[in-house]
Amino acid sequence: MTRTRDQDACPGALTVHQAADGALARVRLPGGMITPSQLATLADIAEQFGSPAMELTSRGNIQIRALTDTDAAAAALAEAGLLPSPTHERARNIVASPLSGRSGGVTDIRPLVTDLDRAIQADPALAALPGRFWFSLDDGRGDVSGIDADAGVHARDDGTCALLLAGRDTGVRLDARDAVTTLIEVARQFVRIRGNAWRITELDDHAGLLDGLTATAPAGATWPPAVAPPIGWIEQRDGLVALGAGVPLGVLQARVARFLAAIEAPLVITPRRSVLVCDVAEGIADTSLRVLAPLGLVFDEHSPWLRVSACTGSPGCEKSAADVRADAADAVRNPVPADGAGSRREVHRHFVGCERACGSPPVGEVLVAAEDGYRLRITPP
Repeated sequence: MTRTRDQDACPGALTVHQAADGALARVRLPGGMITPSQLATLADIAEQFGSPAMELTSRGNIQIRALTDTDAAAAALAEAGLLPSPTHERARNIVASPLSGRSGGVTDIRPLVTDLDRAIQADPALAALPGRFWFSLDDGRGDVSGIDADAGVHARDDGTCALLLAGRDTGVRLDARDAVTTLIEVARQFVRIRGNAWRITELDDHAGLLDGLTATAPAGATWPPAVAPPIGWIEQRDGLVALGAGVPLGVLQARVARFLAAIEAPLVITPRRSVLVCDVAEGIADTSLRVLAPLGLVFDEHSPWLRVSACTGSPGCEKSAADVRADAADAVRNPVPADGAGSRREVHRHFVGCERACGSPPVGEVLVAAEDGYRLRITPP
């Protein structure tokens, strides 16, 4: 179903969204990858020009709210290398397997992230990609193929990649060397035929996106959505350690971000609103855990904070009927048993302030704020 509004309101670092609490900037991080100095820069921007409560998104990006000087923020982003292309900054939507090349997976897809990002920026036509269109690069473990990205590849054991459209296997098999050029051509075709559509699922017919490609395998396969983030002490194949830190409700305070940056290790923002601190020696990892855990980051994979999420809610969003983050936090601190036996509630719950249900995960319960509390949304967003 095509949208009737043809103006893409998806925020970026330059095209900000005017929310109830001020200007909101969304900084794209292809593959979720960010350096310590870049994270420190975002903390500086948040503290100097906006709210120190930075938001991690379900696409592995970072948002800064309540900006009072968007020009100064954009200049700082550019200087830090976080704004490499002003014309394409909203098109750089790439989600990738967060632990690729370090632990698990069939292949290391990190080089594909870099190559795809550069190819997007180098193509003038792709400046017209809607900000909601996104790419997925799955290293074979199936942790991002289930997010239903518009165009993606899924690494296979035989060394080829399956081409995905809207999260479904097209039956087209690619050599890894052809993955980036194929994804770029799919995106070009989408720009040509999209009309008012922002996503591939909104096209009446997307067969034209596969022009020139031949399916050699059965089509239609999908992958279940991965909801749980990588948490805790993760052994890398090179003998180093990755620390998976859950971020309650996806809100990363600038002060906490500075502590993460101080470890001086590569960082990955995951699509599950968590952070990976990678390539750390065991001794440093142990010390880092002792420092980071008291700051509120979650390193226990059984923590109830990992089974609750929320949209921005009031007062940041004028459409919200409640302070949903406060209500979600209260639900964690004062749990109600799922049944009379006092068993722990395992289902993921997402609290939202209106019917738009922003940021809803693909599984679990979506609870919509109403005058008399919350009601369960029956129709998935």
